[in-house]
Amino acid sequence: MNYILTNSQMREADRYTIERLATPSLYLMEKAGQALADEAERLAPRGKLVCVCGGGNNGGDGFVCARHLLKRGREVVAVYFAEKSSSECEINRAEFEMLGGKIKPTLPSGKISLVVDCLFGTGFKGELEGKFEETAEEINARRGKGAKVLSADIPSGLNGDNGSAARAAVHADETLCIGEYKAGVFAGDGLDFSGRVKKADIGITLPRLEEDSHAYAFLADAAYVKALLPKRKRNSHKGSYGKTAIVGGSAQYSGAPYLSATAALRGGAGYVTLFLPEKILPAYYLRSPELLLEPISKGSRISFEEENFEKLLSYDSIAYGMGAGVCAEVSKGAAYLIENYEGKLILDADALNSLAKYEKEGLETLFKNKKCSVLATPHVKEFSRLAELTPTEILSDGVTAAKPFAKRMGVTVLLKNAVSVVTDGNKTAVNITGTSAQAKAGSGDVLSGLVASLCAEGLSVFDGGILGAYLAGKAAEYAAERTGEYSLVASDTVECIGAAFLRLATEDTNDDRDGE
Repeated sequence: MNYILTNSQMREADRYTIERLATPSLYLMEKAGQALADEAERLAPRGKLVCVCGGGNNGGDGFVCARHLLKRGREVVAVYFAEKSSSECEINRAEFEMLGGKIKPTLPSGKISLVVDCLFGTGFKGELEGKFEETAEEINARRGKGAKVLSADIPSGLNGDNGSAARAAVHADETLCIGEYKAGVFAGDGLDFSGRVKKADIGITLPRLEEDSHAYAFLADAAYVKALLPKRKRNSHKGSYGKTAIVGGSAQYSGAPYLSATAALRGGAGYVTLFLPEKILPAYYLRSPELLLEPISKGSRISFEEENFEKLLSYDSIAYGMGAGVCAEVSKGAAYLIENYEGKLILDADALNSLAKYEKEGLETLFKNKKCSVLATPHVKEFSRLAELTPTEILSDGVTAAKPFAKRMGVTVLLKNAVSVVTDGNKTAVNITGTSAQAKAGSGDVLSGLVASLCAEGLSVFDGGILGAYLAGKAAEYAAERTGEYSLVASDTVECIGAAFLRLATEDTNDDRDGE
């Protein structure tokens, strides 16, 4: 399992390893610096190397890295100008100098093959200032001239919890997380600044792992999600793979439920039925001949009538709310399903917006009394309405933002952002597949339909959310290879869902050890 730690969790792990397990901190620093040196040589087998070291233990890792590179015969310079430093950093600075290593206050002139960024670690917050800002800007300028940048643990200037970037934060080609992945390399601006993300095991032990295996968020990488793929037997029929209902639509947003339904078809469910307001239903005839069509209400938008919603109760999964509009009738429909349905209910888009507006006072009671398994799939703004938090508060909490709400409400949340976080209030998974091309209308509709299909096939809403987010992200990546990120539309993603399934099912994931 590849875990993702917050700053406080990483400090706890360091303290536990050093104090309780009696592992010398200098030993851990030696291992970290050696791992950085190995990666630096892989990235730049020739040319001059520069290790930019701060005064903390991150800087100590940099001096160890520089020493190992020097002993291997590489041309290496350390940059150091901190006024204060940790005792471990001082020891390793002295050892580097004893070997004849050169220390300069600024990056040397001339061509540089690689900069190892050890200026600040995960505890950084706020803005880089003075000499630190100038140095980070110079690192970025050298990168613009062809030098590669390897960051230790996290690019300097990124917040380790939420990935918010200082104005002069370092842009890395690769980030080597020491011990475990850090939340800040994935949350917020993290992926834009971190480049390829890898990790190095140096022997740090996670203290709460044995007593609480879900204490830490984990990365939903290819190896993990491949194990979630629903098994399919030759001796089977369409009834073997479940029935899913897609419920939504209005005259204004007629495309949203269609995108969900076509994604559900690609997701593998045996039957997919699209339930629409009666007045707009004729527009869907034969658009996709594999779909079953049913009216959910009269008129051009959803209105709640119990006899119509009763038809949904026999389905294995339901995705509800895409393109439905925000109104009391949509909220009534959501409340009815929460109270009466016993399958797997995916609440998306206007189902969530309507509940937030019309059921805010009774929302916790409603969810606590549910009969079904619920997956809510909000983006940050939708989640802010639902949880009564500001977007800033949500973003500042990084990968942990949705966990308290999920636990309090007894639901699973798939929080959509630059990365997707899936949590049931106990377990938390982080999916990093995807592309900026998904920042367009319809992408969430594709996701909701795909997840509903996977849940109809037998996955829990937690596992269905993880696998659906992974596949939707990969499908968008594959589609963008053909269209480019500017021109991709959600229906392009639907067309590549099959490719995402195929590659995941057939590729060897045994060596999947990094966050790329």
